[in-house]
Amino acid sequence: MFYIFYAFVWLITWLPLRVLYVLSDLVYLIIYYIIPYRKKIVRTNLTNSFPEKTTIELRSIERRFYRYFCDVFIETLYEMHMSKSEVLKRFEFKNPELIIEQYDKGKSVLVMTAHYGNWEWASALSLVLPKDKILYGIYKKQSNKHFDKLMYDLRLRFTGKNIEKQDLLRAMIRQKRDGELASYGMISDQTPTAKTAEFWIPFLNQDTPVLVGTEQLAKKFDYPVLYFHMKRVKRGYYTCEFMPISLEPKLTDELEITKKYFELLEERIKEQPEIWLWTHKRWKHKRNTTSNTQKINE
Repeated sequence: MFYIFYAFVWLITWLPLRVLYVLSDLVYLIIYYIIPYRKKIVRTNLTNSFPEKTTIELRSIERRFYRYFCDVFIETLYEMHMSKSEVLKRFEFKNPELIIEQYDKGKSVLVMTAHYGNWEWASALSLVLPKDKILYGIYKKQSNKHFDKLMYDLRLRFTGKNIEKQDLLRAMIRQKRDGELASYGMISDQTPTAKTAEFWIPFLNQDTPVLVGTEQLAKKFDYPVLYFHMKRVKRGYYTCEFMPISLEPKLTDELEITKKYFELLEERIKEQPEIWLWTHKRWKHKRNTTSNTQKINE
């Protein structure tokens, strides 16, 4: 079945993106109106995140999200045959020099991003950075080996490389020892497991467990941390601006980097709520008030 799917995708993604968006519109009608995909989760997430909005406003965001959800799926598959020149036309990086400045100081960089906008096209960042300084995408292996291979290969289309999450620390130690400078793309809005949900912050009006691995790595290696601010300009077009979270992580207070990241992410979500991944069960864990957890004060 996978190979039939792959062959179909390989063929149709030779079509122009404007034609593929017709397919996206069709899929939207199916997963929103006919066979609702995780609509209960999306609706609950939106309602809890924006208690100040009316039902009409929430339904509008919901529909825009599902339209975009279909678009980003099509855009990701379109990457299969997408040229480097086209992706740079559609995805503008406004200030990559902020990363290059850190390279000039002899430092690698941690780039914190999220399931916001087209995070797959963001791998094109490698095209505007020095070729000898690799952009590593940090990923978690998928349970389906065929789908995992497809996504793995797509993420290498624009010359970057992948590091599996569990191998990251060893790789960073080795690269620092060898004097290799690099950037590490960290999708940092994921949910910790129930057992590792130790740190909680207020995020989108909800008590939210957060991962602190990026902050811990930044302090261990003294690598600067940047926020990857993506904006959807129009269908199929994005801009990206890098914003400093901390250029001297060893001087920051505990959890300061993590808190700043989620503050920036929340601001972006409020600007364009429809391009965040609302189908994710982000708040599936509830804090056990009797456990040894910590909360970042507002």
